[in-house]
Amino acid sequence: MRKLLFLVFFSIAIYASAQEPAIQSDKDTISSIADKKEHPLSSGYYPVGFFDIDLKTLIKLNNYEGLRLGIGGFTNDKLFENYRLGGYFAYGFKDKTSKFSLGAGALVNKEKIAWVNVYYADDVKEIGSFDYLTDARVYSIFEPRLVNITQFYKYRKWYANIASELTPKILGEFRVEHSNVENIETYYFINDGIPYTEYQLAEATVSFRISPKTNFFTNEDGTKEYFDGFPKISAQITQGFKDVVGSDFNYTKFGLKLDYYIKRTDLSSTNILLEGSLATGDVPLTHLFHSYPNQPTKDEVLQRFSVAGVQSFETMYFGEFFSDKLTTLQVKHSLRRFELTEKWNPELVLITRHALGDMSNTEQHFGIPFNTLDKLYNESGFEINKIIFGFGLSGAYRYGYYNLPNFADNISFKFTFYLQL
Repeated sequence: MRKLLFLVFFSIAIYASAQEPAIQSDKDTISSIADKKEHPLSSGYYPVGFFDIDLKTLIKLNNYEGLRLGIGGFTNDKLFENYRLGGYFAYGFKDKTSKFSLGAGALVNKEKIAWVNVYYADDVKEIGSFDYLTDARVYSIFEPRLVNITQFYKYRKWYANIASELTPKILGEFRVEHSNVENIETYYFINDGIPYTEYQLAEATVSFRISPKTNFFTNEDGTKEYFDGFPKISAQITQGFKDVVGSDFNYTKFGLKLDYYIKRTDLSSTNILLEGSLATGDVPLTHLFHSYPNQPTKDEVLQRFSVAGVQSFETMYFGEFFSDKLTTLQVKHSLRRFELTEKWNPELVLITRHALGDMSNTEQHFGIPFNTLDKLYNESGFEINKIIFGFGLSGAYRYGYYNLPNFADNISFKFTFYLQL
């Protein structure tokens, strides 16, 4: 049954990836974008003279740092046309610790928009998170899932990269970095009989993002994307090297993601996200994979009431599962918005999410209890978005093999927040 269910969902994703969006709205045309005045906050940067302030650095909130205030960004072409300086500074009022980054970049190919950058960073990061370097920068004034995260590690790292628009439809990045990792949790990675709670990592990463249906036009400000077509395919390979500048482990990590969006003539839409991740070699838990859980570890449903994420598993508890092999499928079907009044148009979204994974050599990880996803994880639910001032409600239920004995523990009830500028 598990294999059959997974095959059905996989077939849906493959079928959808072969379909053309049913309609193109007026915002998909060159003229509408060229005539549209971009909101100064829509990109996530606010220009002040020769400096673009990164709005994502200003304020954050999570369970480890508490309230985190900061400032960051980089210089623009009003100071240097082919060079930039950047970084950020932030302070967490709960952990009472400063974090910062500082670096510089040079434009080496204007036609390909190729930048070479060198940066140093001293910060914290969530255990088990996996980032695609070339994915489009996702900006929102409010980052939903960040509020609930509980498990972090500290790092200090140097990295250098070259990022370029290889073609109008392909973004590429190559990065090398060296990091010193310090665990905040009581965690030991056992490798060759030696327990590590602090370790050094040397990595090289190649990342691509392919948007085969994306089109562009060029104006006096450079190249602008005007039709954000789907599917989008992200692929990434990371190689860890032992004994390079004192690094401790050899490993390889792979990631592949398909993101597809279908628009229909009845103004409904379906978004399908299919992702696979694989790690081989000696990889500590900090650098393995989770399924982006978003369920606070509290007893009562109302105690767990918080904010829903955009692509997270709402009924999966933080720290519950980790994997070195992981496949996830998420399907969101948005119905046509309800036109209750001229300005009040809430939206109903039906959601189903599934995850399947496993982990080799679980005995290497000591101190943080967790399960593996060797059986299919299932949750389904709904969102009613934009009820008032961008706020809405969501609910989800966990079923199948990982259904918990207490009915209430399988339920997620949260609010949503979507703000369009």
